[in-house]
Amino acid sequence: MARRRTSERRGERGDRPLTTAQRLGSIVKSARDIMRKDKGLSGELDRLPMLVWVMFLKFLDDTERIRETEAQIRGERFVPAIERLYRWRDWAADPGGISGPELISFINNDEAVRPDGKRGPGLFAYLRGLHGSEGRDRRDVIAEVFRDTNNRMISGYLLRDVINKVNEIRFDSSEEIHVMGHLYESMLKEMRDSAGDSGEFYTPRPVVKLMVEVADPRLGEMVLDPACGTGGFLAVSYLHLENQCKTVEDREVLQKRSIFGGEAKPLPYMLCQMNLLLHGMESPEIDSENSLRFNLREIGEGQRVDVILTNPPFGGEEERGY
Repeated sequence: MARRRTSERRGERGDRPLTTAQRLGSIVKSARDIMRKDKGLSGELDRLPMLVWVMFLKFLDDTERIRETEAQIRGERFVPAIERLYRWRDWAADPGGISGPELISFINNDEAVRPDGKRGPGLFAYLRGLHGSEGRDRRDVIAEVFRDTNNRMISGYLLRDVINKVNEIRFDSSEEIHVMGHLYESMLKEMRDSAGDSGEFYTPRPVVKLMVEVADPRLGEMVLDPACGTGGFLAVSYLHLENQCKTVEDREVLQKRSIFGGEAKPLPYMLCQMNLLLHGMESPEIDSENSLRFNLREIGEGQRVDVILTNPPFGGEEERGY
């Protein structure tokens, strides 16, 4: 019996090849080729957000599996961020699962038929309604990410094909998480190509690392990037501060009182949240509105930070009053 369960587990996850950089590139290219057939998507700035939110949900489910296993080993009770029926494994992981108009309805509608055949909140409606039970946690982050996220694909059959492609990516080992860096690089290039004319440029990783090393934030200091994009400065700052942690109390300071950002555009905002979660932050504090909405003269001493690391946009226009 034990041998059979082991083989079942291997068939469920172990038979899939490791997600190497080459394989990841191939999966992403295939998913985007499928999206080009959908009449609801008009270009890369439509396709990239679609790909990111689908990957975000797969990433969350894989990391939740890891957390659940770790909690069981420690003999602790695990509370999932996303309930059964709305987890990736419940509605997306089966290649022959919900598809067509039923899939679009389940994702888009406020009320829909769930995978168990009963009516309840649709996927996005459920995710937007999540909130932490005791202070801010991952559920609040998920709700914020999906607050302004929409499914623009019209064909539920093409969307099922995209989901099946993304399901081939695994986020359950350190090697594969490292490979995600290649995906960020390709997406950043796409965003540079599409946003360069409006003065938005994404800082090269070696420059980010050098700036963090020179600024040298110390544990206990608050680090802010008010135009954080996909979170490069914040992720590197987090790792810089993590190396200074020696106690449980230090990690509490790191998680809750160290890293802050602001990003007003939905796609880089979602990438930033995913980036920081991937690097180990429990509930990133990223403001999804314009950082310039605050009057500088009204910022009090208690709202100040110790370190600002940023590469703000140099073009475009702001609303009157900013």
